Amino acid sequence: MVPTPLPDSRTEQDGSAVIRVLSYNIRSMRDDCEALARVISACAPDLVLIQEAPRFFRWRKRAAWLAARTDLVVLSGGATAAGPLLLCSLRAAVERTEDVLLPLTPGLHRRGFATSVVRIAGTRIGLLSFHLSLQRDERLAQAEMVLERLDAMGVEHAIVAGDLNDVPTGAAFRQLAGRLQDCWAVRPWGAENTFPTNRPRRRIDAVFATHGIEVLDCGVPTGLPGVTGADLRAATDHLPVLAALRVPATRP
Repeated sequence: MVPTPLPDSRTEQDGSAVIRVLSYNIRSMRDDCEALARVISACAPDLVLIQEAPRFFRWRKRAAWLAARTDLVVLSGGATAAGPLLLCSLRAAVERTEDVLLPLTPGLHRRGFATSVVRIAGTRIGLLSFHLSLQRDERLAQAEMVLERLDAMGVEHAIVAGDLNDVPTGAAFRQLAGRLQDCWAVRPWGAENTFPTNRPRRRIDAVFATHGIEVLDCGVPTGLPGVTGADLRAATDHLPVLAALRVPATRP
């Protein structure tokens, strides 16, 4: 059970913004899409960083269906980012988006990043959704590319999330956690392990944030009102990671 209520999205009197961020590998929407939509809706996210979005036949239509079904809008990504996808609520004002394809290693899957810069309560926030390789050396190189891309975005505050295909003791996970806050490690909430859904044994999905962002809570939203075990098991083969974060107010 979730030990404490997750903070709701809001703008504080000092101008800072409390936001909910969801990271979710949705396995190309090959499972129960209605269950998937119910899980996302119950999490009430401002920002959703998706991995394994549909990439082939009518992929835009399927991404649009998921966004509409969850009262969100498509921000960036999908097939043009080789799977990562960004959704957002109307609370986010979009400044720019960019889909990035990573170098292709022969015999392995193409990977990419979905990136954007948005403003919430006037504060600029960089976003990057990723899905790292199953192959160790390529995975480590891609983790470095995540950090390089983050530096190139030119933002003070950023949220990076995805499927690492690596555990916290692994080299790629440690590469990201060495520069960014691993939100679960900072403020654990809910459940920890994310894969596989029927018997989660490994934490291979994570939300990271730059150090100027305050982590309020982060974890798998088991026990959150509206999120049922049946829906989590039916939606996809990964469990989602939900984070409540406080982003500082814009400086004058």
